[in-house]
Amino acid sequence: MDLVGRITRKALPVLGWDIVMLRVNERDGAVTFEVRLQPRARRDAIGGEWRGALKIRLTAPPVDDRANEALRRLLAERLKVPLSAVRILSGARSRMKRVEVRGVAPEAIRALAGLSD
Repeated sequence: MDLVGRITRKALPVLGWDIVMLRVNERDGAVTFEVRLQPRARRDAIGGEWRGALKIRLTAPPVDDRANEALRRLLAERLKVPLSAVRILSGARSRMKRVEVRGVAPEAIRALAGLSD
């Protein structure tokens, strides 16, 4: 683990370090962002930001693509877009995933993480 991982978030600004915020890119009517997925959680929840990624907990197990489909359904429901608008670009077999959502603004993704102004 790096030094930043061992220091509390409150101490980072005091040290003059910037806190890593959720990285959201917008291009051609779609936003892309990283997701840190925790399968087999106690409940489905969006847990804020984790090292530049949106942290999501799902009850679904990581077998037979069930966690990936649950992720797509959760994001589509929370962002009020059709399921077809949510796509996993990379990381289908990993906890870290790159996700694309069409038809939403970057602010909507930041609002999911509780980072909107």
